[in-house]
Amino acid sequence: MEEEELRTHVPDFWEDREKAEAQMKKIKELRSWIDGYKNVENAVEELHLAYEYVKEGIVTEEEVDTAYRKAHEAVEELEMRNMLRREEDRLGAVIKINSGAGGTESQDWAEMLMRMYMRWCEAKGYKLGVEHIIYGEEAGIKSVTLQVEGDLAYGYLKGENGVHRLVRVSPYNAQGKRMTSFASVFVTPLVDDTIEVKVDPAAISWDTFRSGGAGGQNVNKVESGVRLRYKFKDPYTGEEEEILIENTETRDQPKNRENAMRQLRSILYDKELKHRMEEQAKVEAGKKKIEWGSQIRSYVFDDRRVKDHRTGCQTSDVQGVMDGGIDPFIKAYLMEFGGKE
Repeated sequence: MEEEELRTHVPDFWEDREKAEAQMKKIKELRSWIDGYKNVENAVEELHLAYEYVKEGIVTEEEVDTAYRKAHEAVEELEMRNMLRREEDRLGAVIKINSGAGGTESQDWAEMLMRMYMRWCEAKGYKLGVEHIIYGEEAGIKSVTLQVEGDLAYGYLKGENGVHRLVRVSPYNAQGKRMTSFASVFVTPLVDDTIEVKVDPAAISWDTFRSGGAGGQNVNKVESGVRLRYKFKDPYTGEEEEILIENTETRDQPKNRENAMRQLRSILYDKELKHRMEEQAKVEAGKKKIEWGSQIRSYVFDDRRVKDHRTGCQTSDVQGVMDGGIDPFIKAYLMEFGGKE
């Protein structure tokens, strides 16, 4: 870290701002590893002292237990970070949530998931933007695209890919029956300027439209919404598909175009990653129908249980999870599958 800091002392360091910011980010990352190690070292030292002192009656057994928990959490936190060493893990993330079959009930569930991820992002201090949202006719949402900016956002959220299942007594069912609803979550890395992605300008076409929903008269009168269509041909398989991206985040059409292009680059980068990591089987599994058998996690409100079917991690704090407390699931996923990636 000291060697990298010396590079910032040259007189013309800030003349190339982009390069300078990349260097500062590199130093910040190195410092976080050193601070993490020191934190573990101090916590373990305190535990050793507590163990010695309890024999002399200076501290209580409860204080030893507290020191143990603190050391254990510090080690696990550093271990979890160590599972996020891939190039793409440090990037921001794009989260797309789609409601499954089931009308209003599944649309309400999709909105609850959106709120869960928004609360999680707030707690982490990440910058969050709603890129595009389609509301349900009665309640909830049909789909939403969220953009999350912050260090390691994609690394933490990549394990959220899949189908999320809700079981509850539905407020939208007159008979008060227990109902099952599904929503799918897709997470892709949000590319930044350090990532090179090849985009074919000839394959792009644009439409503009008036943004619907809340936002005042201006939103409905001005065609600020943009729709990007990209004819993608897989360089490895030759398969063709159309990538469709809609952005209505701001009233500024050029800004919405810029955001849509960034999302396109993120999608193309994600496709390249999938091929590079030879995860075709996992990708296909992620394309299963939004129905029974394909869920990664179940949220059973009546039984007060949220369970991840991949890791077996579960909790009875349903409200805490819906308020953004998904870190135990993220940790369990990374500790089990992060190393394999």
